[in-house]
Amino acid sequence: MCGRFVDPNLRGTELEHSEVKIDPIARRFNVKPTQPVLTMGADGIAEYARWWLIPSWFKGNDPREWKATTFNARIEDAASKPSFRGAWKYGRCLIPAAGYYEWTGGKGNKQPHFIRSAGNEENLWFAGLKSLWHDLLTCTIVTRAANDCVAELHGRMPVILNASEREAWLAGFPDPDIGAGARLTHHPVARFGIKDDGPELIETDEA
Repeated sequence: MCGRFVDPNLRGTELEHSEVKIDPIARRFNVKPTQPVLTMGADGIAEYARWWLIPSWFKGNDPREWKATTFNARIEDAASKPSFRGAWKYGRCLIPAAGYYEWTGGKGNKQPHFIRSAGNEENLWFAGLKSLWHDLLTCTIVTRAANDCVAELHGRMPVILNASEREAWLAGFPDPDIGAGARLTHHPVARFGIKDDGPELIETDEA
């Protein structure tokens, strides 16, 4: 799964340029579900969306009325799930991130680990789905079975796309193995609380 991540570093990228019409958000190191996150659609438009997808057909009037847990969507069955079916067809997007967190250990002794690219890439590109509910844009991060890079931490991982896979994802290709080859590295970081801004992303000796 993916329940916490770090905002991408956009310095020096095309998203930093003034022609991208997005309001800046100070970079965050503990992005949480329901917060706004940056998305990029097939049209190349960058826009913020609330990270917790609400399908367009939902009849409620307040986001808090939507009770389903939809900040992640499983790639294996998202196309057939009522909550994600429309977004799977019409709402493909990318969600950039510098990395994300997973936890190991028992209750009360959870150790966070920061996961990032094993190569020189500054950012990861998550496969996402977005949905316009009333006038609120919402999104979810698509997940898949973990590969050997992170399986020791968690059985699931975000679908992380390379350049060619990003094009395929946005074009609507349904390959369930997309993102399987992502090469990642991870290390433990200082423990942090749910309301904290985030940890120092340096390795710790804590186990």
